[in-house]
Amino acid sequence: MPRTWIFDLDNTLHHADRHAFPVIDAAMTQWLTTQLEISPAQANQLRLEYWQRYGATLLGLRKHHKHLNPHHFLSACHPLPTLRQELHPMPRLKSTLARLAGKKYLFTNGPLSYAEMMLDILGIADHFAGIAAIDTVKLQPKPHLAAFRQMLRQFGLLATECVMVEDSIDNLLSAKKLGMSTVWLRAHHHQHPAADYCIRHLHQLLHCQS
Repeated sequence: MPRTWIFDLDNTLHHADRHAFPVIDAAMTQWLTTQLEISPAQANQLRLEYWQRYGATLLGLRKHHKHLNPHHFLSACHPLPTLRQELHPMPRLKSTLARLAGKKYLFTNGPLSYAEMMLDILGIADHFAGIAAIDTVKLQPKPHLAAFRQMLRQFGLLATECVMVEDSIDNLLSAKKLGMSTVWLRAHHHQHPAADYCIRHLHQLLHCQS
């Protein structure tokens, strides 16, 4: 039986470090500067502090700044016109997805509008049966187990039927705890107990189908 594949988006399907992440980080810092009336340096420090402490800046904001609208934050920090100006897909992205047997879903910490746009401009939207984004899983980001459970409920899947494809080992640790098979996309061949497969390039995923 073909497997069900759960894909991360950023740095899995495209090189987010080359354009998307710098744009998002800058927009986040600007939004925090304006909303909290602090300096850009303070805003950037706060962004990093919340990300390191809670795993996502959004969680820090929800905990310490309850007056701020999380949906406004997600929208402002993902400026779609700017994000779509540069595109850096993984090599052989389209052909890999076309040859990979089984249903495919997207699971991202970005908002749904960003995920939909990226799949569209990457030209791969037709390969995905559904998208779980942070605003469809009750604003709970990966690697929190609650986010994974909500994603599985959203798609009506069993964890043991799924393969999670990720660049983040923290996210794969959560997937593994729930019984998923795991593929770690890494630039270097470092092994980890949470990764059933370790690949350097996305197209090597085709060797993980057996």
